[in-house]
Amino acid sequence: MDYRNVIQVTPGKRSGQPCIRDTRITVGDVLGYLAAGMSPEEIVVDFPELSHDDIRASLAFAADRERGTMIIPPAA
Repeated sequence: MDYRNVIQVTPGKRSGQPCIRDTRITVGDVLGYLAAGMSPEEIVVDFPELSHDDIRASLAFAADRERGTMIIPPAA
């Protein structure tokens, strides 16, 4: 998945952590919700500004970061 249009790193916003589009929800937030046992459906219900594609983009971004193949998203 190409997450470059979904994940943004903006200096000064959430301390420069990668965020979902124009929200203040970080990739780490999404991963934490999933790790805590929330389903993607529950996340979308609790955070209606997110979509299932946003959750998949967060997972793809984290996987690339783990592999060391991360594509740096453009600053917002």
